[in-house]
Amino acid sequence: MSINRKNWQPSADIETLKRRAQYLADVRLFFAKRDTWETETPILSQAAPTAPYLDSFTTDYIPIGSHTTQTHYLQTSPEFAMKRLLAAGSGSIYQIARVFRNGEQSNKHSPEFTMLEWYRPELSLHQLIDEVNALLQQVFQFEPIIRLSYRGVFEFFFKLNVLTCSDEDIKECARQQINSLADDFDTDRDGCLELLMSFIIEPKLAALKLPLFIYDFPASQAQLAKIKYDQQGCAVADRFELYIDGVELANGYKELLDADELRQRFEDDNQQRRAQDKKEIPLDENLLAAMQAGVPECSGVALGLDRLMMLVLKKPAIDQVNSFSFDHS
Repeated sequence: MSINRKNWQPSADIETLKRRAQYLADVRLFFAKRDTWETETPILSQAAPTAPYLDSFTTDYIPIGSHTTQTHYLQTSPEFAMKRLLAAGSGSIYQIARVFRNGEQSNKHSPEFTMLEWYRPELSLHQLIDEVNALLQQVFQFEPIIRLSYRGVFEFFFKLNVLTCSDEDIKECARQQINSLADDFDTDRDGCLELLMSFIIEPKLAALKLPLFIYDFPASQAQLAKIKYDQQGCAVADRFELYIDGVELANGYKELLDADELRQRFEDDNQQRRAQDKKEIPLDENLLAAMQAGVPECSGVALGLDRLMMLVLKKPAIDQVNSFSFDHS
């Protein structure tokens, strides 16, 4: 058996890994000062997120002496287990978790990465944005970050009110802005918006060096956030995303707490998965039971720590801020 004598070496240099360790210590101190305590939850679960855009890793548990297997999923986020802790009365909590997403690999993606996730029962969504801002300023020395509504971003770049315009208006905007699209391309409203965000808005944010919180997404993109009505009376998702240098770093919600609505969203997701010839995902009945028992009003956010480390340490690839790359793990 031949041995590649270079593959054993770390993908990040030791000085980078030491600086990463110090940043993680500073993050923990930041939350300790805010009476937000660190939690640990299982990495393996019998259920997983149903979102069609997420693909989970699976593994089989085989009890000793048994010939049956039980499918378990590696977590894409610690969200579901943390919400069960909230229902049990945990109060404000955070977690620095290793998470896994199948198929995602690039300079900005790894199938295994580190996520910082936290939940604050006492904060509104915009107060949580303030706290994310404080974390980035105090620990990572960023300047204060501006915020703009999803509607405002699209009006700024395209002069298009995406909350009130027609599906055809959005599709025509995508045709005009994205040269690589075929004339007969076909996708739904949210598909067009995602294309415009990925191909046009994110690169322009990167070119402008414009760090930005984007909030009040279309209601159809609520994911696990509450729906509310904005000042113009349009239904919007009470959620935000954070972009720095065109890189999406964080996704935050005013959390949906209605168990029946959550079950319906999970079932709708699985219907979309079937339409896309993807495997259905079992619903997390433990999470739904916790919702029925009563998760407190709260806001929560997940932040990609590896991507943040890339920006802070000025590294071009996610492998350069991790001890070992996925390919050489």
